[in-house]
Amino acid sequence: MTGKSTAPKLLSGGNPQIAKGYGDEPVQAYIAAMPGWKSEIGRRIDELVGRVVPGVAKAVKWNTPLYGLEGQGWFLAIHCFNRFVKVTFFRGTSLDPVPPESSRTPEARYFHIHESDEWNEAQLEAWIRQASLLPGEKL
Repeated sequence: MTGKSTAPKLLSGGNPQIAKGYGDEPVQAYIAAMPGWKSEIGRRIDELVGRVVPGVAKAVKWNTPLYGLEGQGWFLAIHCFNRFVKVTFFRGTSLDPVPPESSRTPEARYFHIHESDEWNEAQLEAWIRQASLLPGEKL
């Protein structure tokens, strides 16, 4: 027996390397592989999206969980970095209020969650609801 670990490799910045796939299974594998406190953040975001957007479509592409609506594209993504979890709203400049972190992509905006942050779940829920009603990103 070699004793090889089957745990996903963590890429630079602590982002799990998960094979591309569609549906809940690859997203749950990504969340389970998020290091330390980030896994709980991923779980909370995933549950929140599922509650706010019944029937949400899920996938992992480019080691990033994506959330969208069938035939309408992706409206949200999450990604691990060393010090925070980044929540991407692909049409973030159309949200009210606009999420705080800007992007090189003109319409995208980010919300960063650090380990010690007390984040406003109601605000994140409002952004998710608004984002799900906008045209999604075709990735």
